[in-house]
This record gives sequence, C-alpha cells and structure tokens, in this order.
Amino acid sequence: MTGYYHPARDRLWVGLLAVGCAVTALWALDILPGLAFPLVGGLTVAAWAAGPRLHDVRPRRPWRLLTAAALFFLAGVVLRALLEAQPYPLAQLGDAFSVCGFGLFIAGMLAFLNRWGLNRHALLDGLIVCIGAAIASALLFVLPATTIPGRPLLVSVIAGLYPLLDAVVVLIGVNLAFTTAVRQPAFVLLGAMMLMLFAGDLWYAIIGRTGDVNGPRLIDLPFLLAFTLGGAAALHPTARALGRATPLPIQAWSPARMLVIGPAVAMPFVLTVLPGHETPLARWILGAGGAAIVALLLVRASDAVQSHAAAQRRFEHQATHDPLTGLPNRRLLALMVERLLSEPKPGDVWMFYLDLDGFKLVNDSWGHPAGDRLIVEVGTRLRHALPAEATVARVGGDEFVVVRRCVEPEAMADARRIMECVERPLLLAGPEGTGAEVVVGASMGIVRAERHDTADALMRDADTAMYRAKEQGRNRWAVFDASMRDAVRERVEIEVALRAAVAQEQLSIAYQPIVDLTDGRGERTAGAEALVRWEHPVRGWIGPNMFIAVAEDANLISALGAWVLRESVQQLAGWRAAGIVGEDFWLSVNVSPRQLGDAAFAERLAATLEQARVPARNLVLEITESVMVEGSELTERLLRRLRELGVRICVDDFGTGFSALGYLRRHPVTGVKIDRSFVGGLGGNLQDEEIVRAVVAMSSALNLSVVAEGVETVAQRDVLAALGVPLAQGWLWGKAVPPGEFAATLATLPAWDRVGEPAAVRSD
Repeated sequence: MTGYYHPARDRLWVGLLAVGCAVTALWALDILPGLAFPLVGGLTVAAWAAGPRLHDVRPRRPWRLLTAAALFFLAGVVLRALLEAQPYPLAQLGDAFSVCGFGLFIAGMLAFLNRWGLNRHALLDGLIVCIGAAIASALLFVLPATTIPGRPLLVSVIAGLYPLLDAVVVLIGVNLAFTTAVRQPAFVLLGAMMLMLFAGDLWYAIIGRTGDVNGPRLIDLPFLLAFTLGGAAALHPTARALGRATPLPIQAWSPARMLVIGPAVAMPFVLTVLPGHETPLARWILGAGGAAIVALLLVRASDAVQSHAAAQRRFEHQATHDPLTGLPNRRLLALMVERLLSEPKPGDVWMFYLDLDGFKLVNDSWGHPAGDRLIVEVGTRLRHALPAEATVARVGGDEFVVVRRCVEPEAMADARRIMECVERPLLLAGPEGTGAEVVVGASMGIVRAERHDTADALMRDADTAMYRAKEQGRNRWAVFDASMRDAVRERVEIEVALRAAVAQEQLSIAYQPIVDLTDGRGERTAGAEALVRWEHPVRGWIGPNMFIAVAEDANLISALGAWVLRESVQQLAGWRAAGIVGEDFWLSVNVSPRQLGDAAFAERLAATLEQARVPARNLVLEITESVMVEGSELTERLLRRLRELGVRICVDDFGTGFSALGYLRRHPVTGVKIDRSFVGGLGGNLQDEEIVRAVVAMSSALNLSVVAEGVETVAQRDVLAALGVPLAQGWLWGKAVPPGEFAATLATLPAWDRVGEPAAVRSD
C-alpha cells in the first residue's frame, strides 16, 4: 500500500521539521543543553532508517549509508561534548567518529550520483567549483591550522582535514544540482542539510586558524539544523524521486550556474593579490590550482563546442531521416531527387512508390510493435535487394519510395525485385512467446522522369500510379501515363462537386424492391433498399461506384451516410402514414465503416427513428464483411447497441471477402445478402448453386435471414426459391427508382399485409 496517498504518513516530515526546529530553539536558549543533539540526532537516524521503507524508496543503499553516517556524526558530537575537558588524544575521539561519518556521508551521496549517472559537463563544472573551494580551504584554513606552534600533529591534521572534506562534499553537491533538471522538496531539504554542514565546518575552520578547537556553544547550531533537515528529507514523499534524475537536455552555462562557477574561477586570482600567501607552498597551490581550473575550463569549452556540433548533426539527421528505419524521409528524398534530375548523366531517373497491402491488418492483429518490426524489415530488405546506387526512403506510415537512375529494363527488374522482397514471409513474435508468419504485399506506382520534371511532380505522379495499382486489385504495379493525371484531375473535380452536393443536399435516393419468394411467385414486396443517386448538372449521371469511393477518400462518407439514413427513415414514415406500405414493411440502408466508428452513431439513429415514429425493427443496416474483420472494440459495442435498439444488421456482398462462420457467430448480425456474382450463374453453373446452398444452410443453422441480390431472370428466381432463399431483389422486379415512382409501383404489387414478418427475417 506504499504507493497510495496516506495523509498522516506523508506529513511526518512536517512533524520532524517542527520538532527539530523547536528543540534547536530551546537548545539555543540553553534550555536543553544536553538532550538536544541525542534527541534530534536520534530522530534523524530513525527517519533515515525508516523513511525509505515508508515511501518504498528505491534503491535503499544510499539511505543505509546515510543512516550509518548519521550514527557516526551523532556519536562524534556526543563524544566531543563529553570528552571536551579530557587530555590529548582522548579529546579527539569524537573527531575520529565525525571523520568516519563524513566518509559514509560522501559514500551515500556518491551512491545517489551513481544512480543518476555521471554527466561529463556536470562533472567538469563540479570539479571547477571543487578546486576553487579546495584552494580557498587550503590557503585560508588548512595551512594556518597546520602551522600553529605547539599543537600536536594529529590535532592539526584533523583541523585541516575538515575543510578538504567539505570541498569534496561541495563537489558532490554541485554535481547533483547540475545533473537533474527537477529538484523535488526532498532534494532541496538534503541540499539545505549539506549547506548547514558546510556552514558549521566553516565556522570551526575560522576559529581553528587561531588554534582553537572548541568555540562558543552556538557554533554547533548548524549541525542541529543539518540533522533536522536531513531527517525531514528522508520522510518527505518525494524522497523516492531521489532514486532517479531528470536529465538536463543541455548542460549550458546558465546565469544561475555561473553564479556558482564564477567565484571558483576567480578564487586563485583573488587570493594571489591578497597578502599572506607569499610562501612557496602557497604559490604552488595557487599556481597548480589556477592551472587546473584553466585546463578544466578549456576542456569544458571544447566539450561544449563538440556537443553543440554533435547535437546539430543529430538534429539535422532527425530532420532528414525516418526515426524508425533510419532511411531518408520525404524532405531529404526531395533534395536527393532534385540533385539526380539536375545531373547530366546517361539513363533516366525512375521512381518507385510502394504502399504495403495488409499492413493495417498486421497492426490491428499483432499490435503496433509488430507493425514497426515489419516496417523495419521491409526497409532492410529493400536496401539489400536493390543496387547500391538506388535510394530507398520511407515517406509515410507504410509507404516507401525507391529512386534510381537506370535504363528501362533495369527499372523493370528492380520492380520485380521490390515486389519479391516485400512478399517474402516474415516471422512476427506475439505475446507470451507466440509467433506467426505473416505475408504482406505492395501496390506500387512507377514513373520515369521527363526533362522538366521536379521532385514534387515525380512523387505526385508515382503516387497516382500507385493508387491505380490499388484500384486494379492490389499487390501489383502500374506505370504512370498522362491519362492517370487526367483521371486524378477528374477525381478532384468530382470531390469538389460532391462536397457542394452533400452540403446543399443535391443528391437523391432511389428505392429498389425486395420481394418475398416464399409464396411461390415472388411478387410480394417485403421491403426495399435505399440507394443514393447523383445527377450532376454538367456531368450528368455519376455512378455510385465513382462518387462513393470519392466520398470515402474525402472523408465525406459520414455526412453522406447520415443524410441518406435521415431521408430514408423519413420517407418510410411518410409511406407508413399514407398507408402505402404495411406495418411490417422494412427498409435496408447501407452504412460505411467510418459511420460505425462514431460512438454517437447509435444514439443519433435512435433519435431519428423516434422523431419519425418508425420502429427500429423496420430498419436494416447493411455492413461490409470488412467491418467484422477489421472492426475495433468501439465498432463491436456499437453493433451490439444497435441490436439492443431493435435495428437489424445484414452483411452485404456476402461471400466476396473474408467470409467465415466465426465472424458471423461473434458479431450481432441478423442476416446476409448473397453477392450478385454468385446469383448470375444460377441455372447454368452448378458451383454457384452449391455456394448458395451452403450459404442458406449456414444461415438457417445460425437463424440468419438471406437475401439474394442481382436477380435478373425467372430462371434465377426459380433456382433461388428451390434452394430455400426467402428474399431477393434485382432488375427482374425493377430497378431502383425515385420514391414517387416506387410508391406507384407498390400499388400494382400485392401488399405485404400479414402481421409479423417471415421466419427468415428475424428481429430479435
């Protein structure tokens, strides 16, 4: 439960801080002269021992070292107070514990630094500050302390050792501060503790210049505060953040950093002009220290320049290369193509623009990491399969471009090599050690550069040819010709006109009857399919195969589909109100996968049906097989919500895609529509008859309705009736016509006047 917020536990640091400050204040007033250090020190030892466990801090080794350091510090302070009046060397026993405490404290802080990772620039800056501090300590405190006459050597060594240990603490503290960009409260408290230690030792060093080893009582005040701040740091919830650093992206000499480094750099020069440092040893310290600082500054400046150059190269590479494959990206490819086009060399510049077929299925089935591995593998294969002078680039999610100067036979050979290397099976690792061999294809457009072509024009034409290859059946290539450019221009013009037509509701809806074959004559009208039509004022009739595809590509299909649904439901409501159709007459409307990707689709449809007062069971939504295969969890939930409303769902063009019994069982569909390609051969093709028979048997087992589309002859109708297909539609009963004409046609056909619906069309 350590990862959850716990008010009492997470405020322990406030209590320790308050107790420590209160005890320190009482000690300063001489109220607790002998109990302050044991009490505050003991609390700090307990906090450093228990705090990391309370907050599940990892790693715990630095805190164990700090706990041991606190014990030695506490023992040193207590022994120094108890043995103050004892003769040498017993009086120095407390200093021995304090020096050991320094060693453990430095080891603990180094463990934090090791966990964070040493940054070269932070280390160089820290060394500059450390050397500056060491020079000042040596000249101002260490040398005076060691030259005091009549004092035992051990006392002088200890007096001179503290300032040098403080210089090491400064080095570690500066490195910690310079290594991380985020300084949490626990870090600030720990840093404040180090400052208090430094302040206390500095005070002792100042009085030590005159030979004193024990100053006034308040000289120990910084150490009490250091204990308090250190204990609060261990109990603060952000102590767990001390186990990791937030690296600085650039180790720049910022103004704040220069405030720390500047005095250290100036220290040798300032001390040189001050009196009292004329001895050979002092001059040697100043010279060696100053030279070391200058050397470190030169190394730091050189590193900064090299790092800047490396960062510049890295940024340039990132700006011109794909981060996943390392191949040139679209920007660099354009520059390389322009250079190729400008070179007066023999041969033509050929561009191959390929898009992977089946990549989305790999992503959806195996996840994006598997898709990334596939992309990397395809890029590697292309580089190895093609000549060294060929340029391979990645210009999109699953799109690659190859450019090469060569003659036409070599270009065609390259095209074959590209297709072969893409189609080779690839082993993908799945979760829990599973794996599978996947095969993808590629649709590729090929274009040869003309004299005045640009890189953008070449990529545009290659992309156009690639889409032509997709239209021709995928997994193939197409060579660009001028007619494709005209087709693209026409498609763009159609898109512009379609946007206006959708916005201004200039399209129309035609209705084709769906008849009941169970009465033996196939004349009873059971329902109708609503089909959108578009007659352009200039171009005239535009087939749905053309403008529906454009609507899909232009992201207009959702608006178009919503309009068709709304108009169709309102038309059905009008027919019902006028008594033209019976209560059980139903309407079938096509919906696109994009519509089914809208989470609010079901609720909007429910509102439309309620407003028109049309029961949901009188509406059938036709979906494609791809919705079942490629649909997301959102689509699955949406289909189930539609069934809860009472709307029926039929699989259109059944048998032409990924037809599988498993998909029908897993998804809440209520019927299938047999594609016209299987109906056209009925009466003369036994294979088509067997396919239809199998579909009927499967649908009957799953309690699904069956509709056959594309019926044009009496023979086809009779075979369907004999095979047990209950519903059919096609030109045999009429083409799709406007609503007025359809209503007039209904008047000449027998109405479906039975209450309820045929068993083949379920609504539950």
